Amino acid sequence: MDNSPTHERAPILRQKWYLYLTEFFSGMSVMAVELGASRLLAPYFSSSQIVWTIIIGTIMIAMALGNYFGGKSADKNPDPDKLYKRILISAVWIAAIPFIGKLVIVGVSGLLIVTVSTNFLIWAAFLACMIIFVFPLFLLGTVTPSLVKYTTDSLEDNGKTVGTLGAFNTIGSIIGTFAPTFITIPAVGTAVTFLIFSGVLLLLGLVYFISCGRCKLRTAVCTVLFVGFCFASTTLGFAFWEKALAYEGESVYNYLQVKDDSEKTALSTNVLFGVQSVYMKNGGLSYLYYDTAMAAPLMAKAGDKSSLLVLGMGTGTYAKQCRRYFPAMTMDGVEIDDKITDLAHEYFELDTDINVVTYDGRAYLNAMKAERSSGKESIRTKYDVIMVDAYQDITIPFQMSSEEFFTLVKESLNEGGVMVVNMNMRSDSADGINAYLADTISSVFTEVWTVDVAGSTNRELFASNDKQMTDRLKQNLQYISDQELRSHLTDVSAAMVRYTAGDKILTDDNAPVELLGMRVIDGIISSELEYYKKVYEEKGLKGLLDAAG
Repeated sequence: MDNSPTHERAPILRQKWYLYLTEFFSGMSVMAVELGASRLLAPYFSSSQIVWTIIIGTIMIAMALGNYFGGKSADKNPDPDKLYKRILISAVWIAAIPFIGKLVIVGVSGLLIVTVSTNFLIWAAFLACMIIFVFPLFLLGTVTPSLVKYTTDSLEDNGKTVGTLGAFNTIGSIIGTFAPTFITIPAVGTAVTFLIFSGVLLLLGLVYFISCGRCKLRTAVCTVLFVGFCFASTTLGFAFWEKALAYEGESVYNYLQVKDDSEKTALSTNVLFGVQSVYMKNGGLSYLYYDTAMAAPLMAKAGDKSSLLVLGMGTGTYAKQCRRYFPAMTMDGVEIDDKITDLAHEYFELDTDINVVTYDGRAYLNAMKAERSSGKESIRTKYDVIMVDAYQDITIPFQMSSEEFFTLVKESLNEGGVMVVNMNMRSDSADGINAYLADTISSVFTEVWTVDVAGSTNRELFASNDKQMTDRLKQNLQYISDQELRSHLTDVSAAMVRYTAGDKILTDDNAPVELLGMRVIDGIISSELEYYKKVYEEKGLKGLLDAAG
């Protein structure tokens, strides 16, 4: 063990600025990796609060262990070489995450298919986080206690020194929080974001060892590995097993995937679960929930001349179908992700004259309410039909599921207006998310009817304060000239069930929609897993791979 003073072992550390820079960039990288982790996991496991909790929890475990180990190691052997070696290793590991991490996620998911029966998403997200992120963040967790050892000269100024280190770490963390979200991820994507911040850590280690003239082989190997992962990580997509994607990319809010074939074009914001929008190229019915939701204009007092607002416009499937079958309708859409709107025009032939506002759905309703209150209405502030179809990948935004939100919707409807809500996680459980949503809506509207969408997990809910809504639907069916649509909506009318309200009310203060939704998804996944478990038991691994393929 070399007991030489720190500044003799590493002349670059004679000036404390390099130690402060190390603290700054390590703090920045920790936060960048944390945010990158959410974007890496979201296309597979969602970006719900539950997944965020798993990410934060595992990272805190890693940092706590790193803090303890770093302090103990610095006391035992205060050699800065060890710290900067750990920084080099963490840099290479982080650079590998966009490539190896996706393989780990798929591998963990495949393993859990045959080993777990419940809470698949939670277990998969937790194990993936533990394998992918704990080790590099454990190494970065050793930085602060080690730097305290190297920067503190005496007890007289240790408070100032530790405070300065803390300030640099905090400032770095702030930049590491904002830069990925608003700059790097929207501009260059998640993979390159990991590479940028791992490159910063690599540079820290290289500058240190080059200035010292030591560990040349180690630095060369780390540099080569980093360059290799730069190429590998940017060539592997999230859905790397898909060979015919028309588009795969990211926005500030979502992972985005467009599939295109001869019959339809589909948008997904999650690799594993569901389709968020679809465009049927033959111009007919979609055979999805959009068709069922077209009963709403026939329930509204204004009929096929209704004004329509879609909250959660997506690529505009519902608006396009309403335009096709009810050409006299006027329509607006609200979509928080402008990248989805761009894709709607590029791949889904969304009509350019359909007005789409880039806004949060609830914030838009509040803006309309303020416009009505001002008495100077410069925009349409009330509608005959409001379609609520807002989902953040596979979860519902809590602010668009509460009693207060649905009250805003009611206030934004014209007399005899109808709200239609797409509930994409069908559940008949008395404690399921659909029961909570329907009870909440029933506390605001007097007329609430539901109908299940055949061949899917969707359920459509229609709500109004007009008692004639269902009778009006039956009367207006005779005026539909398109035989296919009339037949479909006749079946919808016959299948509609009046909802009997309970007392499960979601409010802004208490709306655990993510936990409720995760329970339903877990049930859906569990039923699917039973099939794969049976295949594995009967045909082994090869049979399982054939079934998955």
